[in-house]
Amino acid sequence: MRLGLMLGYSGARITLPLDLIQEADRLGYYAVWTSESYGSDAVTPLAWIGALTQRIHLGTAVMQMPARTPANTAMTAITLDQLSGGRFLLGLGLSGPQVVEGWHGQPYSKPLTRTREYVAILRSIFRREAPLIHHGEVYRIPYDGEDATGLGKPLKSIIHGRADLPIYLAAIGPKNVQLAAEIADGWLPIFFSPYRYEEYREAIEVGFAAAGNGKGYAQFDIAPSVPVVLGNDLEACFLSVKPFLALYIGGMGARGKNFYYDLACRYGYEAAAQHIQALYLEGKKMEAAMSVPDALVDEVALCGTPDRIADRLAAWRAVPITTLNLQTDDIRALRLLAEQLL
Repeated sequence: MRLGLMLGYSGARITLPLDLIQEADRLGYYAVWTSESYGSDAVTPLAWIGALTQRIHLGTAVMQMPARTPANTAMTAITLDQLSGGRFLLGLGLSGPQVVEGWHGQPYSKPLTRTREYVAILRSIFRREAPLIHHGEVYRIPYDGEDATGLGKPLKSIIHGRADLPIYLAAIGPKNVQLAAEIADGWLPIFFSPYRYEEYREAIEVGFAAAGNGKGYAQFDIAPSVPVVLGNDLEACFLSVKPFLALYIGGMGARGKNFYYDLACRYGYEAAAQHIQALYLEGKKMEAAMSVPDALVDEVALCGTPDRIADRLAAWRAVPITTLNLQTDDIRALRLLAEQLL
């Protein structure tokens, strides 16, 4: 199992934990990942990090597809990949309707079709076998809508990228996970529970079958993120993770359209999820955090003493995870997991 470091997105001002990143690079971590929501972008920090590291791969987890045309994403990916000496990992996600329509001003419709076409266009650009032409349900390239000038010309990328530049998809629901297994090189799950891998197995293996060509786990990087909190007070460790879970279960989506809430329900925490969401949407964020069950935290995070974390790692080793991405700002946790897994 490889290790990664998940940085996420910034608050009001962006800072990068360069000591942590450079230590991960020194220890042999596979990748460092950045993300974006509706503030800091995912790519600019990676360019900065790439200039200050030597070996570690540079991944987006994720770049939001509605924020960029497929061609713009391909341009960015190829550019950063070449500047970093082939270290770029392109992680993509749709985000949710509130951000897509409320921030990017784009429609949140036909998400599976949109994702499939987006990835197909990227693959075509990366291969450079012919000028780009795509006549799909969502994307029409060259554009031929009613307001088109008719002057659009099929083009081939000037810069030569890797034909096999890795594409990862963030996915939560069964259909999205199945699509990731079919068309992507890796899957970036959030709030992954190794104790519930059977929740995902069928979707992944159906996706492999749809891909054909013998695709299986050996050709697919399952790369979940896991909060890691090192400490002697287990309750305090759990407490430090709960606001993060409450934010997503309670506030990352509207009532009736929240993928993280749905995931908690599929894990068997429906009553808790309902309570968390109700409190969060009433503005009672602390009460919502305190309502997150310890058991849920313990499923999706690694908390406690070094010995306890080492013991809990057995469950993560028992499922087909390829890259375990740590969410931590503690250099001791970074080193502990390196001792255990590298």
